[in-house]
Amino acid sequence: MSEAFEIIGVPRFGGILVVCDHASNSVPDNIDLGIDSALLEQHIAVDIGVAAVARRMAERAGTAAFLAGTSRLVCDLNRDEHQPAVIPAASDGYAIPGNALDAAAREARLARFFRPYHAALADLLDAMPPSLILSLHSFTPRLASDPGGARPWHVGVLYNGDDRAPRLAIPLLEAENLTVGDQQPYSGRLLNATMNRHAEAEGRPYLGIEVRQDEIGDEAGQALWAERLARIANLIAVSLDC
Repeated sequence: MSEAFEIIGVPRFGGILVVCDHASNSVPDNIDLGIDSALLEQHIAVDIGVAAVARRMAERAGTAAFLAGTSRLVCDLNRDEHQPAVIPAASDGYAIPGNALDAAAREARLARFFRPYHAALADLLDAMPPSLILSLHSFTPRLASDPGGARPWHVGVLYNGDDRAPRLAIPLLEAENLTVGDQQPYSGRLLNATMNRHAEAEGRPYLGIEVRQDEIGDEAGQALWAERLARIANLIAVSLDC
C-alpha cells in the first residue's frame, strides 16, 4: 500500500480486477485544499460507497481491487495528466482554493499521486492480466450546480470504443429490475481516461459502472451491489472468454 493506491485481495491471471479511481476522501496533512471539511464527505471528494463495494467483491476468489488512496480533490486520477481538471480548481460549483498551484507545485502533486497510481496499475495489469477490468464509480442523484436535473438511473454503463462488455452488461443489469443508463449520467466517450489508458489502448476488455450513490450509501446496499456486480462480472468474463 502507498498513499497513492491500495491493492485489496489477490490479483489472479484471468480473474477480475475492480478499479476505483475515486475510492478515497483522504487528504494528506501537508496539503490544505482550503475548503470546509464537510465537503470531503460529499461526491466532489469521493465516490461514495465504491470502496466498500470493491472490498466486498475482493473477498471472493479470483477478484481483486485496486483503490485510489487519495481524494479526487487532491488529484483526480481519472483525467489525463495534461488536463487542468487533474488538480481541480472547482467541483460542482465549489472552489478549491488550495489547488491554485504554480508549475512546480503541480508537478510535485502529479509525481506524488498521479504517476505512481497509474504506473502501479499498469504493472499489475501486465503481471496479472485479468479477463475483465471493472471500473467502478458512483454518482450523485442530483448535482448541486443543477438541482433541477434529477438522475433517475440506478446504474450507468460507460465505455468508449470497446463495447464488448457493456453490450453484455446492460441486459444483465436490466434483468435485475434496474433503470440502466447506457452512457448515462454522462458519456464514457467524453470521460474515460483511466480505461482509455489501461484498457482501450491495450485491447483489454473492461466495463465502466456508475452506481447511484444512494444505492450504496449503507452496508445493506453495498452488500447487495457487491454480490450483484461480482455475479454479473463473472458472467461477462466467461462470455468474453468463449
